[in-house]
Amino acid sequence: MSEDLIKKIRELKKKREAIILAHNYQLPEVQEIADITGDSLELSRAAARTEAKVIVFCGVHFMAETAKVLSSAKTVLLPDEQAGCPMADMITREQLLEFKSAHPGIPVVAYVNTSAEVKAESDICCTSANAVRVVESLESREILFVPDKSLAAYVASKTSKTIIPYCGYCPTHHRILASDVLRAKREHPEALVIAHPECTMDVISLADAVESTSGMLRFVAASQAKEFIICTERGLLYRLKKENPNKVFYNPSPVNVCPNMKKINLEKILWSLEDMQPAIELPEDVITRARCAIERMIAL
Repeated sequence: MSEDLIKKIRELKKKREAIILAHNYQLPEVQEIADITGDSLELSRAAARTEAKVIVFCGVHFMAETAKVLSSAKTVLLPDEQAGCPMADMITREQLLEFKSAHPGIPVVAYVNTSAEVKAESDICCTSANAVRVVESLESREILFVPDKSLAAYVASKTSKTIIPYCGYCPTHHRILASDVLRAKREHPEALVIAHPECTMDVISLADAVESTSGMLRFVAASQAKEFIICTERGLLYRLKKENPNKVFYNPSPVNVCPNMKKINLEKILWSLEDMQPAIELPEDVITRARCAIERMIAL
């Protein structure tokens, strides 16, 4: 059945002049059918450089919105419109405006894990990989950082600037506990610990390296070590094992799964290409202003 599905998807993808993007946390079957696999912003930028007329984004809602912002003339499909991001949903445009009004005159750095509306009200965006550099690029000594308080805490530990965080967080990364990591280190004393900066600071303090998902892939590929404890959503282990078959990876937590990242499957990709739905639609002014915040970051 899956071979038939894959054949139909590929035929329809060609007919629609589409490209399929898959985030590193997606199901293995989705990663295998994708043309490009990677981080959210990395995928959106890559898709914008292609001639594809249709982008099928296998990720969550804010990622598909970012693809639309960077490729406004293209059709952007999210195969399951219920695939949201709890952290991105923790701040709305109205809540950001309230946050700004409580701290007038202070620039806003918005993590890319936010809606297009929130990006549009921000001064500049950042990724987990470049957040410190973005903060350091601003003249202000105080920075409003939304929505992730854990990434904000990590950035604060790397800069002398005052970071005023919003109260959002990633539930999946917060399920990875320091006790889980310590147990994994006892069981695998030769393994290096790599943590995502969305983890809590007690987990980050145990890490040998702090990296985005793409950063983890690069770190592992370049490392002489043979064993790794990976502190992020467990979907990344599939690609790590595939690209590094002679290395061993350990998942420290039994519950570090993002349910939203597992909503999309082959059937939904096919249905999305058949119906050209659900399609991402954004107001033109939101696209323009959100793109400005993203492009300020890219310019660095």
